[in-house]
Amino acid sequence: MHPNPTFRTTEHAAILAFARAQGFGMLTLNGPEGPLAAHVPFVLSEGGAALDLHLARSNPIARAALPGPALLAVQGPDAYISPDWYGPHSQVPDQVPTWNYIAVHLRGTLHPLPPEALEPHLDAISAEQEARLLPKKPWTSTKMSDDAMPRMMRMILPFRLQISDLQGTWKLNQNKSPEVRARAAAALRQRGGQSDAARLADEMDRIPLPGPA
Repeated sequence: MHPNPTFRTTEHAAILAFARAQGFGMLTLNGPEGPLAAHVPFVLSEGGAALDLHLARSNPIARAALPGPALLAVQGPDAYISPDWYGPHSQVPDQVPTWNYIAVHLRGTLHPLPPEALEPHLDAISAEQEARLLPKKPWTSTKMSDDAMPRMMRMILPFRLQISDLQGTWKLNQNKSPEVRARAAAALRQRGGQSDAARLADEMDRIPLPGPA
């Protein structure tokens, strides 16, 4: 995470809301031969104290010695920021390129779950994501033939990350004046076809209080 406190977010509600909205992250832990990582969908518990995920049986993390410490990194929109976007050099001198982004880290202890936890977990993930596709009629596992779902579930295992620490970074040019930040956001929006750039510009516009110019 970025060490500058100007960009750090300590509001747990905001961090959890962001993670819940993304629903996908990179799970990392130390294995016997070095760092391990897996890109996984997940479902946060209602209060945000834990999240459930699943891994292929063949994934090295699934075969690691657990319970153990782990980190889930969840990344949002990001974009390169050109110093030319801040305004004329005579008005905003000696600026350098940077990268704006939003990301949160969820740290805790990763536990294997019993096999009977897998089906409810999979149903919860699909229900949460299908709800975002309304008015499409939601897909459910009942659409699978009788033997298909059990056969596929034999290839994956359920896990729970019991969360002990939350960290968030919203690096959105808070260290610039509102006018300078607005120019950079406008330049991001002009990048046709860049969905991340447009999302990042919207986030930059939402910053309630400016930092020092």
